[in-house]
Amino acid sequence: MALPTLRTLGFIIGIFVITLAVAMLVPMATLLYYGRANELHPFIWSAIITFTCGLGMVIPGRPEQVHMRPRDMYMLTVSSWVIVCFFSSLPFMFARHISFTDAIFESMSGITATGSTVLSGLDKMSPGILIWRSLLHWLGGIGFIAMAVAILPMLRIGGMRLFQTESSDRSDKVMPRSHMVAKYIVGVYVAITIAGTLAFWWAGMGLFDSLNHAMSAISTGGFSTSDQSLAKWHQPAVHWVAVAVMILGSIPFVLYVATLRGNRKALIRDHQVHGFLGLLVFTWLVMGTWYSVNSGLPWFDAFRIVAVNVTSVMTTTGFALGDYGLWGHFSIMLFFYLGFIGGCSGSTAGGIKIFRFQVAYTLLRASLYQLIHPRAVIKQSYNGHRLDEEIVRSILTFSFFFGATVGGLALGLSFLGLDWMTSLTGAASTVAGVGPGMGPIIGPSGNFASLPDAAKWLLCGGMLLGRLEIITVLVLFTPAFWRH
Repeated sequence: MALPTLRTLGFIIGIFVITLAVAMLVPMATLLYYGRANELHPFIWSAIITFTCGLGMVIPGRPEQVHMRPRDMYMLTVSSWVIVCFFSSLPFMFARHISFTDAIFESMSGITATGSTVLSGLDKMSPGILIWRSLLHWLGGIGFIAMAVAILPMLRIGGMRLFQTESSDRSDKVMPRSHMVAKYIVGVYVAITIAGTLAFWWAGMGLFDSLNHAMSAISTGGFSTSDQSLAKWHQPAVHWVAVAVMILGSIPFVLYVATLRGNRKALIRDHQVHGFLGLLVFTWLVMGTWYSVNSGLPWFDAFRIVAVNVTSVMTTTGFALGDYGLWGHFSIMLFFYLGFIGGCSGSTAGGIKIFRFQVAYTLLRASLYQLIHPRAVIKQSYNGHRLDEEIVRSILTFSFFFGATVGGLALGLSFLGLDWMTSLTGAASTVAGVGPGMGPIIGPSGNFASLPDAAKWLLCGGMLLGRLEIITVLVLFTPAFWRH
């Protein structure tokens, strides 16, 4: 890789690192507000180290006239997430005095908006650490939206071109429009966060808890300020606000932009939104009725509890309202499946994404019709886009490697001595970005602290792979990538 390109990558990553250092002012301000100035030192030192390193990457300056090739974009995408994860782990090491492995795990889980945790005793934890965890979710969520909308379509990853809002031509003509879309997305993201904070506050949460949960919900991350997660708050209004904000975070943000720019029917007409909301409501009704019958709870109470947990798992958020792992074998299997689905493309949600299932159904229907009418010419399209061979191939490739990643990671975890449920659901939940797995160890009422360090590193790799759509990371391990 040429020196000017490396300088450019360093300059861009340096900007990200400096931004992270500035973000550390938020937990500092929080600690000062709560009169806990004695807890500032970990964040002060973390900010100094992070800012100095970021400045060191920026000082050489951005070279003029450097063309970023696709291979450079792959390197930028992966390296920026890894480097930001490292620096964001510093407050955990300095403030909590936890191991390097645990700090990286918590940081990776935060920045990828996975929601798996090694920390307990959250109810009595420093407000600085709590707000930092939620802020990592929030920053990672907006970072993933930017990547999904701007970078992945150009790299032709996993059929994401179906949702490309701008031309891949990076000429001056499209730049003003690209900047405008980015500003709209950031504006919508901030507006939903503020609205969610006020709604949680109105519903009965304290203001600090409201802000934390709003940032976790919009980013579909799942970090809470309590070991009980949402079960700490008994007000039904709190639960429904969480459901609403999680859904808002799982809808393509480009559709919000389109709506704001005058296309009032953008959300209503989108096939992906139809499929996501339809499946969500259908699962609420079926699972709510089943849970009401088996638990003896009134139907509306059972429906509310189910709505929170189903929405949390399907949007890959990770909040929990009680331990749904104790509901029986049917619920365990259903929640396991729901975690793979995820939300919509171009949202903060993880998983395989709804559109890939819809495209697979379109292809299956066309194949069956072709068997009946071999000479028929079948036009295959989705959401107004023609399904050409390249899009189909990218979707199939991603789907295969997603399953292979979960399977390989589960095999590695079982090799380390973990039981089959912890291995399989741990692998699935981290790659899909759900957060908690199933079983007594890593289920909704447990955490990942007791796992061996080697398992935590494997799961960190799973979080990164899942968040960056698998192929983005795997391409760096091919010999062809490193050939000039």
